[in-house]
Amino acid sequence: MLKFAASIALSTTILLSSAPAFAGGRVIPNDMRQCQSGKGPAVKVEIEGLKEATGKVRVQSYRGTKDEWLKSGAWLSRIEVPVSAKNMTFCLPFSQTGEYAIAVRHDLNGNGKTDLSSDGGGMSNNPSINIFNLGKPSYKKTKFALGNEVKSIRITMKYM
Repeated sequence: MLKFAASIALSTTILLSSAPAFAGGRVIPNDMRQCQSGKGPAVKVEIEGLKEATGKVRVQSYRGTKDEWLKSGAWLSRIEVPVSAKNMTFCLPFSQTGEYAIAVRHDLNGNGKTDLSSDGGGMSNNPSINIFNLGKPSYKKTKFALGNEVKSIRITMKYM
């Protein structure tokens, strides 16, 4: 249990870091119309298991590369909204096909700070997180290929 708690804490720290080393991508609205049939490339992200319907949730896209996955400021697009339910759906449009990865953060109390004992996180492909990978799964475990379609993925949130 201690290893699991430590791994969640480390993972959440990575997801919550906000000081960019270089300029990030663009903040976009959650426009579900962008995930209608024939609108791709886009990713429909279904988030399951938000601990409570409070605070804010942030969904960020990254290129699925070693050099950019979870690197500070390397995100491509971000949606950040108040949490309205324990399960929420988001649409992330992309300008081109390629390999991408998604990271989700739940700032439970909405204070904009890292609260390791309460905030949660999740990633595309729902990789296991442990003390040995310091809470940052390899980009190989989180990346997915995106063609011209609207791809649906599910991310299950993890908390301490």
